[in-house]
Amino acid sequence: MDKIIKAKPLDNFKIEVLTSSGVSGIFDVKPYMKGSAFTELEDETYFRKVLPAHRGIKWPNGQDFSSDTMIWDIENPTSEGPFP
Repeated sequence: MDKIIKAKPLDNFKIEVLTSSGVSGIFDVKPYMKGSAFTELEDETYFRKVLPAHRGIKWPNGQDFSSDTMIWDIENPTSEGPFP
């Protein structure tokens, strides 16, 4: 599994990511924010506290995404996320 080495928060709840294998792109968090575990991310100030962690990204209160999820979404831009 790739390690996330860059996670830069962008406008409109997107994150610019770069992995240890060189995959880069924009990960759109909006489709995932429909899940109750991620509602706190709707606060843009909190959303911008994202950090690379382990093999993904995380926020201070435990929300996280694996690099696999982010790479899948970056490489399949027409994907609607887990909640079509």
